Amino acid sequence: MPTELADGVWLLDIGLVPPFATNGYLVDDGTVTLVDPGLPWNRPSLGSELSEIGYEVGDIDRVFLTHYDIDHTGGLRALDGAFDGPVYIGADDLALGSGESDPKLLHHKGLFHRVARRLYPLPDHMDIRAVEDGEQIGRFTAYHTPGHNPGHTVFVHDSGAAFLGDLLWEDDGRLTPPFWLDSYDMRALTESIRELSERVPPFEVAAMGHGTPLVSDGRRALLECAARL
Repeated sequence: MPTELADGVWLLDIGLVPPFATNGYLVDDGTVTLVDPGLPWNRPSLGSELSEIGYEVGDIDRVFLTHYDIDHTGGLRALDGAFDGPVYIGADDLALGSGESDPKLLHHKGLFHRVARRLYPLPDHMDIRAVEDGEQIGRFTAYHTPGHNPGHTVFVHDSGAAFLGDLLWEDDGRLTPPFWLDSYDMRALTESIRELSERVPPFEVAAMGHGTPLVSDGRRALLECAARL
């Protein structure tokens, strides 16, 4: 069931079972933002998670996608018919998910994405917008963090919550990089973690795509992870 991580910041327990148990998030700061709607079919469903905390799909004003992967973007289909706001995703992943750019055929994740986007492309009937590094959207700042995906983007809210996507996972209370098979470039991913730890302002909540979110000392956990790399 949903968990309130901080004032107006909710963890939505969507997905199936590990490793497909994906975290989605809802932020209400006067504008309602959904971060990563999960798989095409979630159990519990996105709709049921929202209703538990008093929201409906139609209440969502915008969506942030940290990157193009089925377990983070497939849930956009659950918004059809009730949501007509903008969807934001890193420019490189917009090109990847829409078919405007082709990943390397002989790359393990590139091959996967060539197949996946035939089944679950980014929907062309939605208002999907490319977001650039450093761009501010409401009270969020976007940070381009390539490696896991070429356009992977972290969104940081000025209240002190960082939505990390798959830049980092949680393991036994610590932040850790995802494994190499699930990423495009581990060297770039490692550099992104280090750069983010230097660039990002202090934050408490570390809200990642997989694992248990940290509700305090998020930036310290990021710094500790960067120091271990």
